[in-house]
Amino acid sequence: MNAISRILIVDDEAPARRRLRDLLDDCREEFALVIADEAANGVEAIEIINQGGIDIVLTDIRMPLMDGLEVARHVAKLDSPPKLVFTTAFDEYAVKAFELNAIDYLLKPIKQERLLAALKKASAVRIAQAEAVALATKARRKHLSIHERGKIILVPVDDIIFLRAELKYVTVKTLAKEYLLEESLTKLEEEFGEMFARIHRSALIARKAVTGFEKVSASAALRGERVVEQSAEPMVIEADKEEAGGSYWVVVLRGVEEKLPVSRRQQHVIREF
Repeated sequence: MNAISRILIVDDEAPARRRLRDLLDDCREEFALVIADEAANGVEAIEIINQGGIDIVLTDIRMPLMDGLEVARHVAKLDSPPKLVFTTAFDEYAVKAFELNAIDYLLKPIKQERLLAALKKASAVRIAQAEAVALATKARRKHLSIHERGKIILVPVDDIIFLRAELKYVTVKTLAKEYLLEESLTKLEEEFGEMFARIHRSALIARKAVTGFEKVSASAALRGERVVEQSAEPMVIEADKEEAGGSYWVVVLRGVEEKLPVSRRQQHVIREF
């Protein structure tokens, strides 16, 4: 006997969720399933997925708070992600991207035969597939995701004060907490360049968090008045070596005592503020 697939329906429109429920009921004779839960957006979907026991996610693409493409990017990093099938009204760019990256999708209005076929061949989306579709459709995330013990912790991008590279991790700093993220600082800059500014090869700062810049004496730093915590990849202070006791710039960030140095190469950023 085939195992019963537990299905999560994700759509911001209640009529669309009801329509999928009816179609899934009609598929039961040929595909063993149970409708485990519903969600009205991607954030709710992640909360349900974190509880475990979801085998297949039927998710709309365009939704408030978090869309279906972002759900895929977060879920794809799980050790045992659920299978994903996207549902959408015709979206030329998304459909083309799905086809190029072998990700299954259903165009609305959805037909029972097509849904049944999608359920039977549903597969987990890999992170490379999810990122490729996001890049093709210019879908920027609203959250970063930290993965701990098989759970997804969502960090709203709007809450981030700075991002700092340390060896293979990036420290994500918010007013409430720090997180360690396994992503490339360069890729984060490419995705969120409008929201963040690079002040150093190892650091991006949230533009809206900047309250000012200060010039700090390098000699004070040498006496032990440290500006930043020592990291595995030190943020080298580039003082003017031609001046005795040269100085360097640091950025002052709202709500954070730590002041990050601005490298000489990135000092043009100061003029932007």
